[in-house]
Amino acid sequence: MKFSRTSLLLAAIGLLAISAQSCKTKKAIVKPAAPVEAPAPPVEEKKPEPVPEPKPEPAPVAEKPDYNFSNVQFEFNSGVLKTASFEILDKVAREMKKDPSVKFILNGHSSLEGSAAHNMSLSVDRANSVKLYLVNAGVSSGNLSIKGYGATKPVASNDTEEGKALNRRVEFERN
Repeated sequence: MKFSRTSLLLAAIGLLAISAQSCKTKKAIVKPAAPVEAPAPPVEEKKPEPVPEPKPEPAPVAEKPDYNFSNVQFEFNSGVLKTASFEILDKVAREMKKDPSVKFILNGHSSLEGSAAHNMSLSVDRANSVKLYLVNAGVSSGNLSIKGYGATKPVASNDTEEGKALNRRVEFERN
């Protein structure tokens, strides 16, 4: 036991001596300071000649918006936008942003298939889909209101499939 204490003490002293050698202080190398020069006498600054103000250019003529929009068509029993509708809605958004003060009513319609209550709900859902797309494209939601008509205002006969497809739409009405 005495032997292990002594060897442990010797090992600690050896480690202390080794660590003391590795922690030598480093000498800082100081470079001589650069000689200080006397400040130069102030030089008279030449003021630049005033530049004549450019003449204001005439304001660009705002392009008149074209509010002749195509109807947005929908699949049977669906309020989901067709891929073909995106191009139409992008054009609508561009034109609506040209004059942000104009307000529109989005009129949703459906074909005659289904109950009157279902068709009314479906027409409102279709108008809301169009409004959501336009708001996401940067049109102010305050400029858009929606109205659902169900199957009460068809533009074509509900007797043919082509007519029914034309009746599943959202129309844009300037308010």
